[in-house]
Amino acid sequence: MWSLRDKYAIAGVGYTEYSSKSGVTVLDLATRACGNALADAGLGADQVDGVISYTFNDSVPAMAVATGLGLPGARYAVDYQAGGNAANLVIQAAAAAIEAGLAENVLCYRAMNGRSGFRLGGGRELTARGITQHTAPHGWISYPQAMAMWCRRHMIRHGTTSAQLGAVAVTCRDNAALNERAMMRQPITLADHRNARMIVEPFRLLDICLESDGACAVLVTGAERARDLRQRPVYILGAAYGGGPNQGDDLFDAIRWPDHDHNYSRYIADDLWRGAGVGPRDVDVAEIYDCFTYSVIVQLEGFGFCPPGEGGGFVQDGRIARDGELPINTHGGLLSEAYIHGLNHVVEAVEQLRGQAGPRQIDGAEIALTTAGAMTCGSALVLRN
Repeated sequence: MWSLRDKYAIAGVGYTEYSSKSGVTVLDLATRACGNALADAGLGADQVDGVISYTFNDSVPAMAVATGLGLPGARYAVDYQAGGNAANLVIQAAAAAIEAGLAENVLCYRAMNGRSGFRLGGGRELTARGITQHTAPHGWISYPQAMAMWCRRHMIRHGTTSAQLGAVAVTCRDNAALNERAMMRQPITLADHRNARMIVEPFRLLDICLESDGACAVLVTGAERARDLRQRPVYILGAAYGGGPNQGDDLFDAIRWPDHDHNYSRYIADDLWRGAGVGPRDVDVAEIYDCFTYSVIVQLEGFGFCPPGEGGGFVQDGRIARDGELPINTHGGLLSEAYIHGLNHVVEAVEQLRGQAGPRQIDGAEIALTTAGAMTCGSALVLRN
């Protein structure tokens, strides 16, 4: 098995303001975030030779960002046609490019006007193509509708409750209250969650992630090179991507999935932990992909933090709070900081491991997990300081 352990590092992170109306182009957002990541690392644009991103037909190509940054020659410019499932995959791909000698310093970014521009959760014209021809006639046309079906199966099978979903929402908002860049900082209670309007049963408004304008970026380089740059390196221990044999035709295809009470995480956990040389009990802080409150619960199970069916109980009673057994989404997550398709989870993990998270800092954080994905495929990273 190809090992990443301690060979590559994240040497810089950058981001823009997260808002509901950026007032600028997606290209502007992307180049700003990438420029900030370079400044964070203390590296000049003339030393970057790789750019990787992922898009849902809502962003700008890596080639355009390389041009906008004035890179003298991007030897490796790649765009993944992917959603939030690729947030960690692009970091893994950057390390692979360096391993193969295709690049030396690689910028990974995600940029989107996800509220003022193309809205992933907005209404779209129905077209009978691909898997949609089998789901749209039944009203299954948006991600909240799709994930509601997965969550309902978990509730039926394991007794998961709306109050347990609410515990995730409240925890993320508590963390966001300490994060100056978070879009939603007003604390909420379980009663607020219970009284929020229903969007698609069982999801209420506070169970669903934000729509955001913004961008963030990560600079990946070799471990030896990272030690000579401005910031304390954050080393990549392990990475994994996939989702088993029945991932389907596209990111919306769950028809072939064997059982909707679990997701991709069950299928990549062994590769992740074996490659990293650590396990769930070694993790000090976890940034879990939270496009919905339920996705946190099912990934905690899949990655082995608790047995299958016990994720609902795991998130209660403060176990996932900043001072709990497993602090999660310390920036507020996609539910309360911003929805930058999961790459902001990596930014937060890096800041936690550097000890730069300010009032939300987890004391003694040495190992972090970041995950990305909610349904049939996804990715994960294990990082260390």
